[in-house]
Amino acid sequence: MATFSVQTQPTDAASWTELARTVEAAGFDALFAADHPGDCASPFVALAAAGAVTSTLGLGSYVSNAAVREPILLAADVATLDVVSGGRARLGLGAGHTPAEWRAVGRERPDVAARVRRCVAVAEAVRALLAGDEVTVDTEELTAYAARLKEPRPVQDRIPLTVGTANSTLLRWAGKHADVVGLTGFGRTLADGHQHTVRWRADQIEAQLAHVAAGADGRETPPVLEALVQHVAVTDDAEAAAATTAAETGLTPEEVLATPFVLAGTPDEIVAAVAGHERRWGVTHFAVRADAVAPLAPLLPRLAGKALDFEHTRK
Repeated sequence: MATFSVQTQPTDAASWTELARTVEAAGFDALFAADHPGDCASPFVALAAAGAVTSTLGLGSYVSNAAVREPILLAADVATLDVVSGGRARLGLGAGHTPAEWRAVGRERPDVAARVRRCVAVAEAVRALLAGDEVTVDTEELTAYAARLKEPRPVQDRIPLTVGTANSTLLRWAGKHADVVGLTGFGRTLADGHQHTVRWRADQIEAQLAHVAAGADGRETPPVLEALVQHVAVTDDAEAAAATTAAETGLTPEEVLATPFVLAGTPDEIVAAVAGHERRWGVTHFAVRADAVAPLAPLLPRLAGKALDFEHTRK
């Protein structure tokens, strides 16, 4: 069965801490905060506040733009979150797609290949720093000299890494190295820098999963597959609920309902769809938006199976 987490961002203190309590009490696995500098709250400050009012909920950015965050600062944020939450931090990384975020730090967005190389370099550096290693890198994508995270040291021996992507090269890297591969289903970035075309058709999903499998070849334990769900609707008319998304994406309602990126239908249909996504795609984790908490919460006893076990990573 499946594990569900919630990805959102705070707008005020009261609703944010109440959401954290609600999500934990309902049985969601983690609370994830979006990370788009300039367009949303600082994820690590927000997550620390959520950690202060919860005791078991996983906490992580979903996902941090590796292109505009330096490894030593990111490692310090994640380690601090791990300390103040008692070992509940998750590390989420992606290659980034919003041009304004590069311009805000004085750079222009590079091409896809360079963004992927930067993401891999940052992921490797942050992991090394969290492990207590000294990091020196001098490449076109990343520069760091004798970086070391002396304090704070994280509570967990190994903080779980989620890589969110639809890029073939990064999917293969994530298949080999990540704990969780966050399947975004994103296609080309649109003019606003935030919206995307989608890669939700069956053949496109199969191609993405083939890259993950190629990277994971030889791993004793393959990564968990997690879908970033864009729309949830508990309804007696699933096809009507999917029609708007179908019109926006250029898919048919049937294609929309077949993807793991949309969950719509009666409670029984949603439970069956989630089980079907596990059988067909191997997807067992789902990250949903905040507006899905209320409709999904009553279904979690039927949906949520054994969560990804991160206990072995703790000291």
